Amino acid sequence: MTKAIVIRETGGPEVLNYESIEVAEPNQGEALVRHTAIGLNFIDVYFRSGLYPPPNGMPFIPGNEGAGIVEAVGAGVTHVKAGDRVAYVGPLGSYAERRIVPADRLVSVPQDIADKTAAAMMMKGMTAQYLLCRTFKVGEGHTILFHAASGGVGLIACQWAKALGATVIGTVGSDEKAELAKAHGVHHTINYREEDFVARIQDITGGRGVDVVYDSVGQDTYPGSLDCLKPLGMWVSFGQSSGPITNFNLSDLAQRGSLFATRPTLFNYVARRQDLEQSANDLFNVVSSGRVKIPLHQEFPLAEAGKAHEALEGRKTTGTSILTV
Repeated sequence: MTKAIVIRETGGPEVLNYESIEVAEPNQGEALVRHTAIGLNFIDVYFRSGLYPPPNGMPFIPGNEGAGIVEAVGAGVTHVKAGDRVAYVGPLGSYAERRIVPADRLVSVPQDIADKTAAAMMMKGMTAQYLLCRTFKVGEGHTILFHAASGGVGLIACQWAKALGATVIGTVGSDEKAELAKAHGVHHTINYREEDFVARIQDITGGRGVDVVYDSVGQDTYPGSLDCLKPLGMWVSFGQSSGPITNFNLSDLAQRGSLFATRPTLFNYVARRQDLEQSANDLFNVVSSGRVKIPLHQEFPLAEAGKAHEALEGRKTTGTSILTV
């Protein structure tokens, strides 16, 4: 038996039940992992609330990210073995002390990266990697706007974008979060609670606008994000923490300068094993080099996952958060 968080009906944090469950032995192509730390991400809230339906129905164990030790492997698994330190972003089920993981989703963790850091950074860090290196390839001379710059993805991505040579503008919700963002690569901060972020973008860029807007907020920043872009700029909508966008009009892109828009997800970008390895290696390298530091700011025991979700939804967290086992 092992302990896990089980959801039997969608709803608020109160539906996160801490229970004992059975864990099977790994079948072909699988590995049994004992978690040492579990990543906490806003997508977990979407599944818990019912915004995203669980692929295998109810009941289900939430969570897509973790780090730990391989305890056993099934037939055909050769790239990891019992005793290896690993991390992953994979199918639902990480809110557990132990679990079965498809072995092709596991990557080995370098010796100089701690388990807690690995658990905290895999989803957010690989999200930053595909956003900056594949969705829109950021480099010298680019100016970017990153909404929620003091959040988990934001603090990683803004450091990374600065290291790539971009001018980084970030929106935040308080003066405290502005200081945090500035310490993690943001050149210009905008407090959206006190300032019109569209007007400030025009001031900062001399009316030119930015090359790309990375937007995980959703309804609250639409269509303002489009108004921040220069002609032929790209709007990357990769989340919806304020709620889904319900009034998108394709003609808005033409009217604002033949803009590009995309709604990417990490799971498509790392679906192939070679892409997963490239993304993880890029992340490990940029962290090991010191160019990007992983801001682990909150830890919650697995049994208190409800409190973790309350903090996440209340926008009381900054940087990355984990559940401890």
